[in-house]
Amino acid sequence: MRAAALSLLVLVAGGAPALAAEPAPRPLVIGETFDIDSGVLGETRRINVYRPSVEAGTPLPVLYMPDGGLGEDFLHVAGLLQVGSMNGTMRPFLLVGIENTERRRDMTGPTEVAEDRGIAPNVGGSAGFRRFIATELMPGIARRYEVTDESAIVGESLAGLFVVETLVEAPGMFDTYIAIDPSLWWNGGALARRAAPALAGLAPGSATVFLANSDQAGIAGPTAALAASLGALPGLSVEYRDMPVEQHHTVYHPAALAAFRSVLAPPAGD
Repeated sequence: MRAAALSLLVLVAGGAPALAAEPAPRPLVIGETFDIDSGVLGETRRINVYRPSVEAGTPLPVLYMPDGGLGEDFLHVAGLLQVGSMNGTMRPFLLVGIENTERRRDMTGPTEVAEDRGIAPNVGGSAGFRRFIATELMPGIARRYEVTDESAIVGESLAGLFVVETLVEAPGMFDTYIAIDPSLWWNGGALARRAAPALAGLAPGSATVFLANSDQAGIAGPTAALAASLGALPGLSVEYRDMPVEQHHTVYHPAALAAFRSVLAPPAGD
């Protein structure tokens, strides 16, 4: 008993035996990032890229995403692509996230409404942002990665407004346009009113459009009306999802999942 007590005293006095040093944590890498010094925008833009696990050298279609920063929507959308391409509910796409600098400038077009102009120091810069994507980002992606000619764009809220505006202003820029809870109230709803007349002359099969909305007042009704007017055009293939159980801050993830499984799905029979 005295020997046991003495041994315990020695352990207490001397402390526990030293443990081997634990290895330092390592970075967890899910993709790549690079900067573009944009002459169009006059600033440096960070681009984040996720490539699904496919055979090396396989060309991929590209999904472009505004709000594409790590602290924005890049990670959860990359997760949807990773799971969807793995389980076969969508085709593999290269995800290109565009990190924001002045979001409300880039995502909005001109407006005649004073309240709109008050949401940020600079608004109405969507044409320049679109030109940056078309003339600098898209060629840069084609130089860096093995890609096909197919492309899509996805955005929510003001980014959804940008997607709809891009469809109207540049209907041949992407093959697929996914707009979730688009802020169609911008400029008094003028974009939604002129969309169908502006696109009426498109040839059949010109583009695929996916529209979805939450219960957000001022967005749900205009989005449903836009889907109906665009769906009547022979040049567009339009799918619409009303998601009234979702709110503006919850709709992106479930709506994107629905869109990817629908308009980015593998061909029937694959």
